[in-house]
Amino acid sequence: MLYTMILRNTKLFFKDKGMFFTALITPLVLLVLYVTFLGSVYADSFRSSIPEGIAVSDTIVNSMVAGELLSSLLAVCCITVAFCANMRMVQDKITGAQKDIAISPAKSHLISISYFISSALVTWIICFIALLAGLIYVHAVGYDMALSDVAWMILDIVMLVLFGTSLSSICNSFLSTQGQVSAVGTIVSAGYGFVCGAYMPISSFGDTLQKVLLFLPGTYGTSLIRNHALHGVFEKLEAQQLPAELITGIREAMDCRLLFFEREVPLSMMYVILGTAVAVLTAGYVLIHILQEKKDR
Repeated sequence: MLYTMILRNTKLFFKDKGMFFTALITPLVLLVLYVTFLGSVYADSFRSSIPEGIAVSDTIVNSMVAGELLSSLLAVCCITVAFCANMRMVQDKITGAQKDIAISPAKSHLISISYFISSALVTWIICFIALLAGLIYVHAVGYDMALSDVAWMILDIVMLVLFGTSLSSICNSFLSTQGQVSAVGTIVSAGYGFVCGAYMPISSFGDTLQKVLLFLPGTYGTSLIRNHALHGVFEKLEAQQLPAELITGIREAMDCRLLFFEREVPLSMMYVILGTAVAVLTAGYVLIHILQEKKDR
């Protein structure tokens, strides 16, 4: 029964063209921004940060911009697509399908689990397609990522999708109208890219806002993906024997080195923060549905 519910939710998402394209709006906006002007802005900014007398090839500059685009695209996809995929739960409430499902042999907790798993599955499919397309793009600009970095990025995507799915599951549990769905979708699509540092690094924000954003798990998810997407670029910079202080400054500017109240957050701790957030949010989702089930009895 669980498999049937998961398959049903997954098929309905891909059949709903409106929901499918809504999920892709934010990534497409980000892609257009990079192609039109953000890419050149970041390239010029990177070149200006290099002291005179130090030559950096166009390939490295283009690789830096491509890696940042790929990491930003994936960081946004993992969350916004998860929210859209999870809207099936709300759509079933609106259409009354959830009442029909409730009188079926399927148990209540299996129905809740099916929404969670199908949302994560749909998001993983889209994000891994985006990763493949991104790898083709970065290869085209002359940046060949190491297999180990790609493997780490796959882990990052898995973790960030679970975070997005658990967060959206809690939010969508309280939605019951089309107006609420549209409002939440707009807020997430428009705001998450800024909050997580995808549209622009949080290092470009003021000190107070930076400190606030460092309390959000999504910030560390973006940093993890960006670290692994740009790992090869930083290796090339180190091979050119650039000053260590300069490379550290570039890492901080790109959000690859996060400082929580002046203390550097290691990558291992970022995984712990993201994993803890997933566990807490998933537990919250389970608790909400347990309480709702008791209330309905």
